[in-house]
Amino acid sequence: MEFTLGILVDNEAGVLARVASLFSRRGYNIQSLAVGPTDDPGTSWITLRAEGGEAVRIQMQRQLDKLVEVVGVYHMAEGTSVERELALIKVRTDGGRRAEVMQIAQTFRAGVIDVSPRSVVLETTGDSAKVNALIEVMRDFGVLEVARTGAVAMLRGPGALPGDGESQGDRPEAQAR
Repeated sequence: MEFTLGILVDNEAGVLARVASLFSRRGYNIQSLAVGPTDDPGTSWITLRAEGGEAVRIQMQRQLDKLVEVVGVYHMAEGTSVERELALIKVRTDGGRRAEVMQIAQTFRAGVIDVSPRSVVLETTGDSAKVNALIEVMRDFGVLEVARTGAVAMLRGPGALPGDGESQGDRPEAQAR
């Protein structure tokens, strides 16, 4: 079982390392990790997907909330958030199968961003299930390489993170200072 957390942190050196080490010290595996600045240059948003059940998620939320640099921890439960992932997939196109690869890519709304005599590079965005499905279909042609961003997530609804005038209690399972 997997869970996704959104973590609003102070934009300072070493914060990502402290968040990641919190998981590794407890023996939990991070499935994906994406981080970037928010519209406020003083904060960054971390989307973290990890393995574990509800008890692990709650424990990790509480542990993360104890870090000084953490402004808020949000459970990105299904239905309360939007998640997307970007993937680049290099597929073998030997033997005249390029048209077939490109047709399947179009079905998945994937773009062709590079073409060479023996391969194409596809770009796709979507939830992890869509990305996994495209990779699986392309395995029949020969997947040469895959690069994925990991999920990025945002809470649904009109509100924003702290500073938008919305109280933290209005956010799904928000734990914030």
